[in-house]
This record gives sequence, structure tokens and C-alpha cells, in this order.
Amino acid sequence: MQRPAIATHSIRHSPVLLAAVLLGHAGVLLAVVTMQQVDEAVAPPRALTVSLIEMPEEARRPEPRPQPPRPVVKPQPKPQVLAVAQPKAAPAEQTPVLAELPKPVAEPEPQPAAPAAAAEASRPAPPPPLVEPRFDANYLDNPRPSYPSLSRRLGEQGTVQLRVFVNADGRVGKLELRRSSGHPRLDRSAMNAVQAWRFVPARQGSQAVAAWVVVPIHFTLGS
Repeated sequence: MQRPAIATHSIRHSPVLLAAVLLGHAGVLLAVVTMQQVDEAVAPPRALTVSLIEMPEEARRPEPRPQPPRPVVKPQPKPQVLAVAQPKAAPAEQTPVLAELPKPVAEPEPQPAAPAAAAEASRPAPPPPLVEPRFDANYLDNPRPSYPSLSRRLGEQGTVQLRVFVNADGRVGKLELRRSSGHPRLDRSAMNAVQAWRFVPARQGSQAVAAWVVVPIHFTLGS
């Protein structure tokens, strides 16, 4: 089979069509160039970067200011004092020194002892000592406390101490149990007997006075 022949003579020999193709290419090229210029004009300016160089520490320190020189004070010379020779005094005539005799000292006159004696006499005399009441006089004839029979059978014994307040007439004013014998029967027997006793009253000087006295009562099975 024979291929169909392509009619190329119409394209090659058409000046109008060729001019149109060239103008199209030129327009496209112009548009590309124009777009590049617009992009360069619209593009933002680049940032300017500045690098700071750090100075060394020695360069940052301020230079010391020169100190003004101190004024030099010259010492003032001390004024010289000329020693003036003093004339020697003539030696005084020595006079004989007489030994002074000790002056007589007057003895103080003795003061009268009247004020001390008067003060001593004005003091009240101390009271005479107190003589305690007595219960052992023979003439009193005080009966002995009875020994309870039950206490004898039970073997109870001991010492009772009674504190007795004796009036000025010799009678018992108060009676207290100072120390128990340990057995109530013996204590009651002693208190009952002493309550009826008569005493020689206490004396202060020549006067009978009331006073306290301690009376011991012994209960022993051998008595």
C-alpha cells in the first residue's frame, strides 16, 4: 500500500502562518522576562546581618587615672634654744637645828559613868526562874493508879506519860495523854488516878503560878 503524501508545501510556503508562530514565541518570551522583572521588584529586601565582635575583658576595663603627686612637706627646723647659764646662788649659812622636844599630850578626862549606870538601872530586872510543879511530895499522899486485873491476867504492862496543867492552887486544870502505854486499859487507869491528884504548884520567885508538867506512870507486873 502506498502511504498518503502529506501536503507540506502549504506550510513551508505560507508566510502568514510563519509570522504568526514567530510573534507567538516572541510574546511568550516577553511575558517571561516581564514576570522576572516584576518578581525582582516585588521581592522584599534582604535583612542586613551585623556580627558584633566581643572585646576582650582587658580592653573593657577603664584605664586607671593617674594620681596627682602628693605635695612633699619639708619638716620645719626646730628653733634652737640657747641655754643661759644661771648664776650659782651663794651657799646659805647653815644654822644649827635644835631638836624639838615632844609636846606634852593632855590626857583625856575620864567621863562620868553616870549615864551608863542610869541606863543599866532603868532596864527591868529579868524574871526569876520558873520552878515546875511537883507531884512526889510525901505530904500530898496521892494514891497510886490501880492495876487492872484483866491487864494482869493478859500480861499487859508499859509506861503512860500524861501532860498535866497545874493551877496556882495545886489542882489539875487540864490533863492530856502525851504517850500511850499501848494498852487502853492502862491509859484510862492512869488518867483517872492523876485527875484527882494534888500538886505543889509551880513558883516564880515567891509567887505560885500555873504551869505544865509531865507525869510518868509505870505499870509493871512485878510491882
